[in-house]
Amino acid sequence: MSDNGCGFPAPGLHSFLFQPIATVGGFEFNKVMLLAIITSLLVITFFTLAFGKAKVVPGKLQMVGEAGYDFVRRGIVYETLGKKEGEKYVPLMVSLFFFVWIMNIWSVIPLAQFPVSSVFAFPVVLAALVWILWVSVTFKRHGFVGFFKNITGYDKSLGGVLPLVMVIEFFSNLFVRPFTHAVRLFANMFAGHLMLVMFTVASWYLLNSYMIPAAGVSFVMTVIMILFELFVQAVQAYVFVLLACSYLQGALAEHH
Repeated sequence: MSDNGCGFPAPGLHSFLFQPIATVGGFEFNKVMLLAIITSLLVITFFTLAFGKAKVVPGKLQMVGEAGYDFVRRGIVYETLGKKEGEKYVPLMVSLFFFVWIMNIWSVIPLAQFPVSSVFAFPVVLAALVWILWVSVTFKRHGFVGFFKNITGYDKSLGGVLPLVMVIEFFSNLFVRPFTHAVRLFANMFAGHLMLVMFTVASWYLLNSYMIPAAGVSFVMTVIMILFELFVQAVQAYVFVLLACSYLQGALAEHH
């Protein structure tokens, strides 16, 4: 029997905690870290194999790689930053997209069954990288004065409300923006995984009780949730990179 007295092992925060696989020098290495490392290796290996010996007439792997690369380049980077400004950022955005997508997709992979990005530390680090890039590009493009105007939304036409707007924009851009960038990815993956666990556990629990028809309904909902999650996982990777590009667009824009 579970702690709630009904025998149903309700999912909760414990579903996101894992025992360490190994401990080296006081540093604990767990399943989530392993999946993150595998994700990095998969992205690096795939694009190395796809483009390491690129041919004029591409093979199947190169065609898949080119399709993915071109989707991010044309569909996100060029659309947001333009070809001239955006070309230099394409490799980074492609890497971010596929890294986030694969981190998300572990949720529906047997044995793994956990989205790495539902652990807040991973979206935070990625959002921090984007934030550092945004700050550095803004400073490099506009100098100190231009950087200050950019992050504070300085516009003298605002008149008397300008000081208030500048304070709000300052805190929004420097503190709120990277936080919401990370939370958006984390919250969607956290909630999605919790729903999947709930319906999966409920199906098994009901199947072992007298409510077998309800188990069938729960199983159907599990399948629906898996399909929905596959869609959300790709969308969240897309949104994360789209926001990163929109921040860069603001950094590169001219402010007067």
